[in-house]
Amino acid sequence: MLAWLPLLVLFGAMLVAYAAGWFDQLTLANLIRRRGELAAMVEESVAEAVLAYAGLYAVLVALSFPGASLLTIAGGFLFGVWICGPVTALAATIGATVVFLAARSSLGHALRARAGPFVGRLAAGFRADAWSYLLFLRLVPVFPFWLVNLAPALFNVPLRTYVITTFVGILPGTFAYAFLGQGLDSLIAAQEAANPGCAAAGTCSIEPAALITPTFLGALVALGLVALIPPAVRRVRGRQGGPE
Repeated sequence: MLAWLPLLVLFGAMLVAYAAGWFDQLTLANLIRRRGELAAMVEESVAEAVLAYAGLYAVLVALSFPGASLLTIAGGFLFGVWICGPVTALAATIGATVVFLAARSSLGHALRARAGPFVGRLAAGFRADAWSYLLFLRLVPVFPFWLVNLAPALFNVPLRTYVITTFVGILPGTFAYAFLGQGLDSLIAAQEAANPGCAAAGTCSIEPAALITPTFLGALVALGLVALIPPAVRRVRGRQGGPE
């Protein structure tokens, strides 16, 4: 029971956050409506605003908040790409690591206690190529972030490997969303021209998902496939009897 305690605490906190409606407040409409107020807070104290943003981001990732990309857009709008990018990646890595450690002490312990030969071989293979596999999972945006946070815990991936691959793997997508946030004012201006007063009313129709182009998604998939080249080469050499 003690082994399951960290994961149960995270799960309980997530239920409280959903029940209290905290996640419902984090919408693009609210960001647009309150952008002047938020910008004034940043101007008053940039350092404190960055720390508050990073802390909030880490907590939301630890609670498996599904709209982290929206918060990244807000960070890009408030702080610009070059502050938002690394700060967001660091905060997301901290939050993901909390989930990883909690799951490793709970799910990983239970799985290893009951693992059969197949699961053992799967875990050994994952650990052998953890760098490549984790980079692929982080770079390719088709896998839910919360799922990728949990999966390595099942296979006892080293903490150092998990932290580095998480930080490096999420950088391209993080900077892309931060760049979109930095240009949010121009998008709002275009919406205001077509629908005057929509910013104050929170009715501007800007969808974050529509801002990510197929070209960008293709580039992330290509990067992810590149990360799989080393284990693929090792397997081909192993089947041919060559040196690994």
